[in-house]
Amino acid sequence: MKLGIVGKGGVGKTTLSSLICQTYADRGQRVVAIDTDSNPNLAMSLGLDEDTANHAPLVPRSLVVGGGDGTLTPAALLTEYGLRTPIGVTLLHAMRVEQAGAGCTCMSHATVRSLLGMAMEEEADVTLVDMEAGLEHLSRAGGTLAYADVLLMVMEPTRKSILTAARTVPLAEELGIPRMYGIGNKARLPADAEFYEKVCAEQGVTLAGVVPFDTAVPIADRGGVGLAMGQVPEVREAVSRILDVVDSEEEQRLAVERQREKLRRHIATISG
Repeated sequence: MKLGIVGKGGVGKTTLSSLICQTYADRGQRVVAIDTDSNPNLAMSLGLDEDTANHAPLVPRSLVVGGGDGTLTPAALLTEYGLRTPIGVTLLHAMRVEQAGAGCTCMSHATVRSLLGMAMEEEADVTLVDMEAGLEHLSRAGGTLAYADVLLMVMEPTRKSILTAARTVPLAEELGIPRMYGIGNKARLPADAEFYEKVCAEQGVTLAGVVPFDTAVPIADRGGVGLAMGQVPEVREAVSRILDVVDSEEEQRLAVERQREKLRRHIATISG
């Protein structure tokens, strides 16, 4: 499965990405995480130190986008450029901005798109992409997440954040991503859970679950470290329940039915 994690800046994408990776790894899954943020921080959330994170090798754009010499297999890619994290997740860095005026990152986004188009399932049961903030990656470079199976839209308890998720849905549908879910983050229960349910229903965002606020999360962020095992048990339980929804065979079946219905409507429109 190939997961894309998106949302407005500051909603907690990177922390949730690391917790999703940890949950899948704890379930015995082989996990590859791809950090596409131009200011990458996923490495530290996955337990690597700051120096290792800052000097992580970047996947060369030419190798993936241009096809290289035809010998770059997923296994070779992960061996050469992957960082093994303390929790067993392999991390790839796809971009980093280190110089002012260096130009746009479109080619780096194309690299990520190519990575997701590779046969990563040979080496990973789950490939997770932690995207930079905003919506541009859904149109840039042919749609960075065009090969994603599931899009998780992280939200904080504000109407603007949920509206961003709602705007994401038609873009993702246009790319052909079969399943999209909102994740309500930083929730002070029960009021914020009720807010998420109400506004997501109004805006047509399918809510997979709500993650409660925990003071340990911003404390870890300020310290530049990942969450230790055993910390934030209620947060971890909420993430686990959300992934149960994502992994549900019924949800996958419904996604196929939705795609078929969309195709039927498209054919009917063309016919007449």
